[in-house]
Amino acid sequence: MTTVALIGAGGKMGYRLAGKLKESRFTLRCAEVSDAGKARLSEGLRLDTMDMKSAISGAEIVILAVPDTAIGKVSNAIEKDLKPGTMLVILDVAAPFAGHLPKREDLTIFVTHPCHPPIFNDETDLNAKRDFFGGVAAKQHIVSALMQGPEEHYELGEEIATIIWAPVMRSHRITVDQMAMLEPGLSETLCASLLVVMREAMDEVVSRGVPKQAARDFLLGHMNVLGAVIFEETPGVFSDACNKAIEFGKPMLMRDDWKRIFDPQELADSIRRIT
Repeated sequence: MTTVALIGAGGKMGYRLAGKLKESRFTLRCAEVSDAGKARLSEGLRLDTMDMKSAISGAEIVILAVPDTAIGKVSNAIEKDLKPGTMLVILDVAAPFAGHLPKREDLTIFVTHPCHPPIFNDETDLNAKRDFFGGVAAKQHIVSALMQGPEEHYELGEEIATIIWAPVMRSHRITVDQMAMLEPGLSETLCASLLVVMREAMDEVVSRGVPKQAARDFLLGHMNVLGAVIFEETPGVFSDACNKAIEFGKPMLMRDDWKRIFDPQELADSIRRIT
């Protein structure tokens, strides 16, 4: 049996992962420092906890389910107790990209992150339709990167990833640098920012007299049909009026150099702020 040590098992993310790993082929050891987390694991999943050193002793895989700001501190605290060949599984690219992990060539570092359930999907079950984060009922895609370690370790890391993010559809293999372009670059710096602007725009038309429910229904409906065409979910073209609105609207809203958010230095600066 392969032993997995889950650090931060009683936290919000750790608890979700513990429930998945408990039912897998792996032997699970849960490490948790907070009394609330220990109680949550005991009462909710009937799982015992132990200190970090005991949990990682002899473990082949160590998953760090802790906040980005704590990954550097935690990983360096346990470094001396990690046996050569241990796989460190990190759930977000920020800390690895920023260089906050132990500098040991005899460790495998596997980074994985969910894409979250796609807007365009075939879910019919109500629980799946309302599972916006994923990992509970809704199917989702995932991305993973073997940052360092032998090539044969990728298969094991991907197996762990498909368990903790299940149910999984596509599993994409990319690099750590590419993952940083996806988050924070594409998903947060760009997508989240533009969605916040869209919400502010909705609030603006409401302040100018449009009923809030009408504005929300109109915006979300148009997001659906416009997004389906733009992202090639369905064949279609925009009207001349829509194309003209985009032609004049985009320069008004976007700086000419907005794509620099994907430049290595911009990504590094963004991740440094996160971590």
